[in-house]
Amino acid sequence: MHLGRPVFFLLLLVLVSCRDEVNRTAAIGELFAGPATLPLRKDVSPKSAVTATAKHGDRLEVMEYRRRFVRVRTAEGKEGWTDARLLLTPEQMAELRALAKKSASIPSQGLASVFEQLNIHTEPSRSSPAFLQIPENGKVDVLAHRLTPRGPEANSAPVVRLVRPRFARRTRKEKTSGANIGPPPAPPPPGLPRNYQALSVPTSKSLDAARLASEGPQAPEKAPAPVLMDDWSMVRLKDGNVGWVLTRMLSMAIPDEVAQYSEGHRITSYFALGQVHDGDAVHNNWLWTTLKKGGVPYDYDAFRVFIWSRNHHRYETAKMEKNIVGHYPVLVDTSGSEPRFSILLEGDDDQLYRKSFVLQGNRVQFIDRTLEGSPTPSGTPNSVAAVQPATNPPADKATSWLGRLKQKWFR
Repeated sequence: MHLGRPVFFLLLLVLVSCRDEVNRTAAIGELFAGPATLPLRKDVSPKSAVTATAKHGDRLEVMEYRRRFVRVRTAEGKEGWTDARLLLTPEQMAELRALAKKSASIPSQGLASVFEQLNIHTEPSRSSPAFLQIPENGKVDVLAHRLTPRGPEANSAPVVRLVRPRFARRTRKEKTSGANIGPPPAPPPPGLPRNYQALSVPTSKSLDAARLASEGPQAPEKAPAPVLMDDWSMVRLKDGNVGWVLTRMLSMAIPDEVAQYSEGHRITSYFALGQVHDGDAVHNNWLWTTLKKGGVPYDYDAFRVFIWSRNHHRYETAKMEKNIVGHYPVLVDTSGSEPRFSILLEGDDDQLYRKSFVLQGNRVQFIDRTLEGSPTPSGTPNSVAAVQPATNPPADKATSWLGRLKQKWFR
């Protein structure tokens, strides 16, 4: 049977492709590209030519290991070498995708910027792989905070300084005149007392002294070395990816005209509570939380409401509370005519309570205080439910006469 030339070439192409599939080397594993752009090179040298480029999350087949380098193959069949530290295991990739999906509904606690490129880690740990980078002057949403130990490599042995031993100073020999005169003869030893037998009977004090002398001097107990801790922040990029960065590398992007009143404390979250028109200028009312010192298992120790005064043409404080133990998330609702917000605080009974407030003109009025539950581990996001409008509680539920008086005065 005679076959046409096009059909012949088609059969030849199918046979060649089948042969290539048979001769294709089988993969020994699978990994995923970590960075946003991962170049694959012809050899392990960083100066070798780039054979292919993979994007974050691309599946790569593992072909060969050489020390800390891996030869991988892309879905298009292109092969190249890369550093194993730039790759993610299937388990790590699944955790990242689950974290991004879970964190999509967490409200942002404010935008933060970076002054230089910053690595994003899969976990709040310096040893965890970095899979993305925040570009210089880039902005991300801050979602949560966690305090974790820095790791065993940070608690290394302290530096031992060698101290030069001190020797006794030599004294000049005193010149003596005449012949050397030896020491006087020693006096004869004293005799035994008459009651030496009664004195030889051991007592409790002598037995304790003998026991302590036999045990020798006891070394004082050494205090345990302090554990070095790191503050980490969970951030969300514009494309939805979520990871962890060092908190000290972030700077909250609140306007400088307001940030200058932070009194040197670190701003941990901020929110706009509506706009105020003062002539041709437009200003925002602000809510922020601050932290005096890091390295603590909570997110803020003070909050402040800053409003723009049309009479004085400046920012003034409408509400401020200090010496509190606050946790994320801070919830804000500006959909109504009066902005509402709520903060999560630890009570004296070690329980979490959510206190709700409303901004009425230039006054911040307390609305309600509800039990949220026991404190969660540091940095774990709490409830992300929206702030529900609440009414004033009845007077008979007030805890003191002062509370009833305040409610009556507010009404």
